[in-house]
Amino acid sequence: MALIDPRESLGKKIARLRGERGWTQEQLAVRLAVSRVAVSHIEMGLSVPSERTVVLLAGMFDCEPPQLVAGTSYPDAKRDRLPATTARYTAIDLLAALLEADIAWVQSGHSRPELHNEWANRIAEAYTVHTEHADKQRLRELELLVVQFFHPHG
Repeated sequence: MALIDPRESLGKKIARLRGERGWTQEQLAVRLAVSRVAVSHIEMGLSVPSERTVVLLAGMFDCEPPQLVAGTSYPDAKRDRLPATTARYTAIDLLAALLEADIAWVQSGHSRPELHNEWANRIAEAYTVHTEHADKQRLRELELLVVQFFHPHG
């Protein structure tokens, strides 16, 4: 008689974390650059995600790879090859960091009137790519900073 593993499957944990963020399988698949069927197979336990996929998922779920697989039945051999940390930055994080750098530059006494339009255009482009509510909220916050710190005529 086989022993039953009491740990949660990694697939169920991924499905739970995805659901908590309000993402569909298709949205997660796009982020991972895999098919929706691949995500479905992982969530149903029909396939075990590679170390690369676990690292990407950890970054998306704002945790470290060992945290993501902790308490799950993820294979020990794969678990041992996971990096301790992963990158968690998004394209919007990069946009925000660049905007903060330009704001600091303007606050130090420099002026470039075209910055207002340049940033307005960059954020408008970002709206076309980022469709989630949280992303749009973050872009609105960046828009307010542009209005606050860059004057179109001065």
